[in-house]
Amino acid sequence: MTTEATTAPTNRTIWARRVTDGVEPKNVIIAVCLLIGGLRYGWPGLGWAAFAALFAAVIPTLFIQRGIRKGTLEDRHVGHRRRRLTVIPFIMGSVAVSFAVMIWAHAPRDLTAMVAAMFASLVPILVITVWWKVSVHTAVASGAVACLGIALGPVWLLLYPLVAVIGWSRVVLRDHTTAQTIVGAVVGALTAGLTFWAAR
Repeated sequence: MTTEATTAPTNRTIWARRVTDGVEPKNVIIAVCLLIGGLRYGWPGLGWAAFAALFAAVIPTLFIQRGIRKGTLEDRHVGHRRRRLTVIPFIMGSVAVSFAVMIWAHAPRDLTAMVAAMFASLVPILVITVWWKVSVHTAVASGAVACLGIALGPVWLLLYPLVAVIGWSRVVLRDHTTAQTIVGAVVGALTAGLTFWAAR
């Protein structure tokens, strides 16, 4: 249980919770898939974006919810570091399935590259999580902004302050240290950005 959960909420922690829950990885993944799919490929792209989001966001969320019901996971953000070592491999497997199907079915290239970037980002996150609780929130958000900048133009990089706000929320809630949010953002941007750029 976090310290934040045992103390009375303040205006600061209330807003931090809203940010953490509202811009959680699931929502960011769904948004970035739909943006790239819709703006690059129109309606067919939105269909493939929904398919990618199903395996990268929806199925992992259902897995986490099942863990919460069974008592093996404590919350939707999987605050316990060691339990992330079970969740992250499941997400990687789910993403890998969607990537294989999208390659086989000749899905739009940028969306296939987006899924590849998601998988690639999870590799260093999993390795670091073995000994340190790096922020998945900032990793996903930072990687998403990097991919949007590559796919849709540098103006989308103006979303980077939002990554800082997400990092702030994680620190305020004492789910992460400042260093963990910064490392997450750097790992997400470099891994997702480079993979997306190379795969598209």
